Amino acid sequence: MVKASIRTAIPMLSNADSNMNTNAPNIQQSNPIQLNRLLQLCSANLPVGGFSFSQGLEYAVEMGWLTSPETAASWININLEESIAQTDLAILQRLYQALSNNDFDAFNTWNEHLIACRESHELLLADLAMGKALVRLLRQLDSIDSAAYEPLLKVSEISFVSAFAVCAFLFKLDIVSAQSGYCWTYIDNQVAAATKLIPLGQTQAQNLLFELTENTQLIIDKSNQVVDDDIGTSLPHLAMASAWHETQYSRLFRS
Repeated sequence: MVKASIRTAIPMLSNADSNMNTNAPNIQQSNPIQLNRLLQLCSANLPVGGFSFSQGLEYAVEMGWLTSPETAASWININLEESIAQTDLAILQRLYQALSNNDFDAFNTWNEHLIACRESHELLLADLAMGKALVRLLRQLDSIDSAAYEPLLKVSEISFVSAFAVCAFLFKLDIVSAQSGYCWTYIDNQVAAATKLIPLGQTQAQNLLFELTENTQLIIDKSNQVVDDDIGTSLPHLAMASAWHETQYSRLFRS
């Protein structure tokens, strides 16, 4: 009787395991190499000078516009939703599509459009300086062959967004990952600047990173719905803060 009970129980356990596996959530695994490449492209160690610029935030702190984690979150969120989504991410998607279609003319057109959207000399300087640094790095990476895209990289002025698109494409990242990574680089830069300038505590900064990244999917979705004629935006406070930062008496960040 005991042996019969054991024989009866074993199939029941097997069926239970089978049902558990059937009902288990479908977890999609990321490609480890692609994930590593994304982390590398978005790393604070990427030698492009991104953390030398505050994107107008230093002057905003000087004027008393930003005084707390809440005001910093509001400033960064507005820039993400009304500037990054409407311009940078929308054009990043078009740059990536141009690379996929091997359409260099379209790529150059969107690169020029992006540069024209920068509302102050400082924002333009930051964009071009970081773009030039990323191109220089890309050419020196032993594992990446960028020779076919040299006509795009040798232009006199290349936006950081354009250089970022080429890197993401050569790193074999999908467009949503590239857009998500770009959002992270901006958020990380701004929170790091706010931490030094307001200042914020380390735990406050980490909470701010969590809060700001919660909206990444919504921002990407918004950017991918922008039609060509609606690309570009104007944020007067950001433009003025960036322009006035050039003559700020004492500053930590580059102008």
